Amino acid sequence: MLRIAVLGAGVMATALTFPAVENGNEVSLIGTHLDDEIIDSIQATREHPVLKLRVDERVKAYHFADAAKAIEGADVVMSGVNSFGVNWAGEQLASLATPGQTILCITKGMQADEDGTLHILPEVLKKRMGDLADKVHWAAIVGPSIAGELAVHRDTCVVFCGEQQEILDRLAKAYRTDYYHVWTSTDFVGHEVGACMKNIFAFGGGFAAGMLEKAGQADAQYAMYDYTAALFGEGARELKQMVTFMGGDPEVATGLGGVGDMFVTTMGGRNVRAGTYVGAGVPFSQIRNVTMKGITLEGVAAIDVVGEAIEKLTQRGVVAKDDYPLVRALYDIVAHDAPLDLPWKKFFGGEK
Repeated sequence: MLRIAVLGAGVMATALTFPAVENGNEVSLIGTHLDDEIIDSIQATREHPVLKLRVDERVKAYHFADAAKAIEGADVVMSGVNSFGVNWAGEQLASLATPGQTILCITKGMQADEDGTLHILPEVLKKRMGDLADKVHWAAIVGPSIAGELAVHRDTCVVFCGEQQEILDRLAKAYRTDYYHVWTSTDFVGHEVGACMKNIFAFGGGFAAGMLEKAGQADAQYAMYDYTAALFGEGARELKQMVTFMGGDPEVATGLGGVGDMFVTTMGGRNVRAGTYVGAGVPFSQIRNVTMKGITLEGVAAIDVVGEAIEKLTQRGVVAKDDYPLVRALYDIVAHDAPLDLPWKKFFGGEK
């Protein structure tokens, strides 16, 4: 039995309390300063207002004001905030976490230095935590996992990745159930890079639907699966290329942390919906500022970060100008309002 404290009460962080508490672990769910309404609801009725499910009675729900109490003595502290809050989370953990604890990350994305050098988000957390970062253990969860499906016990397969196999084995034992299937890997970097890149390519999963809507063919018999499959294939190729570039095992791209996760992300969600508007011809500035204003788009955020970094890395001669043609095209769409016009001849290494 482990004592697990979860920082962040979003849908995925909350969904992960289900297998954890059902396995006999002691679980605390701590809302951030933005989660007061969620914690109020759980404390009053046990219902998560976004997930629309009852949270197990054994899960203790805390407002952020009580975070120190909830984290004190925990074996595992999960960072469950979204990518926009990762810097804040690191700053909080610097004062809340203690040596010997395991920091378990579920936030996906990357950040970049001014020169384009990319960093996985656990590295960002480490930087914000200062000296304490070297006194705790690090791990993350990646793989195709939709919060609602996990919470209602649909079969879900994931990878717990980290730096120490002993820690991963301990975590896997704590979370593994007959519906939550856990594999482990010490390729921390490779899996975290894959988890970021899959969000980028999910954006393109909506293009075909938008194009058909624009053409008045939303119910067409022939639904442009060929188009979407080609985007998926190029996305998988560029995901593998980035994993390799960042020092990970390219085989990650073929498994749960790569195409597995990318498949489920392209099946729907906010990033796909944003891509559908693009396919319908809506300039992305309008999508960002009007149509989907205020809606968190982590895939788009990843495109902004990685796309800009690739441009800088190309200028430095670190990345070839013909590498990552799909990422570059997506970046032009979200950063420069470029119309949807994919560079097909550059895909798959270029037409020969």
